[in-house]
Amino acid sequence: MNKHLEDLIELSKIDQTIDAFEPKIEEARSRLDAVEEAQSAVEREILELSEEIRESELKKAKNELHIQELSDKLEANRKKSAEAKTEKEIKALQLEEEIAKEQLDFANEEIERLDNLIETRKSEIETKEAELAALKEKNAAVKEEVEQELAEIEKERQRLFEQKQELIAKMSQKILAFYDKIRRWAKNSAVVPVRKQACMGCYMKINDRTYAEVIKGEEITTCPHCGRILYLEVQKEEESAEA
Repeated sequence: MNKHLEDLIELSKIDQTIDAFEPKIEEARSRLDAVEEAQSAVEREILELSEEIRESELKKAKNELHIQELSDKLEANRKKSAEAKTEKEIKALQLEEEIAKEQLDFANEEIERLDNLIETRKSEIETKEAELAALKEKNAAVKEEVEQELAEIEKERQRLFEQKQELIAKMSQKILAFYDKIRRWAKNSAVVPVRKQACMGCYMKINDRTYAEVIKGEEITTCPHCGRILYLEVQKEEESAEA
């Protein structure tokens, strides 16, 4: 087989292996992103519950202040009633007292409702904080696992980069430029095998003349249909023939 073709096949396989790391890196990072997003979601929920408690406590304080004002008003009305001289004054004070008592009952009911809401939200926060602690522990474990996985991938990728550089250093620049031109559009299928007289890049059958050139392997042969570089997988061809 032509030495340039051998180098191109090897280079193509190295590039394929290097590029195959990307999905693994993406998958590893997505696992980390998932647990971090879950943790952030719980943290947001805790903040929202805490904010609801804060707002409820402010409403409760306003109602308590209103109760104090109403109590003072009722006390003042009692003194006025004792001093009232006409029936009209007495009735007006009685009406004010009834309205104040209704408002007082409503304010007390609202405080009770807010107390129940605050207790419920505090209980929910305790549950969420336990969930958050578990997520943080899981997050730390996943982060350590992902970092180790990425470090191993980077180590192997670096080894392949060095192997690629060694190979490129001894290759013809003209051949490399030809390969890079095809790889720009064909990606990892720039160099493909021929099986059953068909290009494994575009899956079109090649003519007998081209196939004969591929079999000889003396020159770099490209697919007449798609332009990819072709080579013959001798071992597989022989196995197919035997079958």
